[in-house]
Amino acid sequence: MGFQTEFNSVCKFKSEQELYELLEYGRGKMVKSGFRVYPAGQKVIAYSPHNQAIAIVRIVASIAEINFQGDEVTEVEMELVRKLTEEEARVQTALAYEMFFGERS
Repeated sequence: MGFQTEFNSVCKFKSEQELYELLEYGRGKMVKSGFRVYPAGQKVIAYSPHNQAIAIVRIVASIAEINFQGDEVTEVEMELVRKLTEEEARVQTALAYEMFFGERS
């Protein structure tokens, strides 16, 4: 058991529904497997499940726990700062592939 730190706190959504709620309501959360640390108050880039940069979000809370199924999970609550422009999204997506996601196939 231990905490994994999210370097630069890249918020990559695994669920389209979680991303939709963030963009629609301005607040949302995502659930990640394992214990992870997301620094509250930090602004980060949010990515879609398809690795596309979407928005700037602020981490409101990060709650690591063992759920009722016995799995280690971290819930990350965030608020939307703003959506990225088309140009910003293109540049951030290209940088993320180089730094985090690996080469495009």
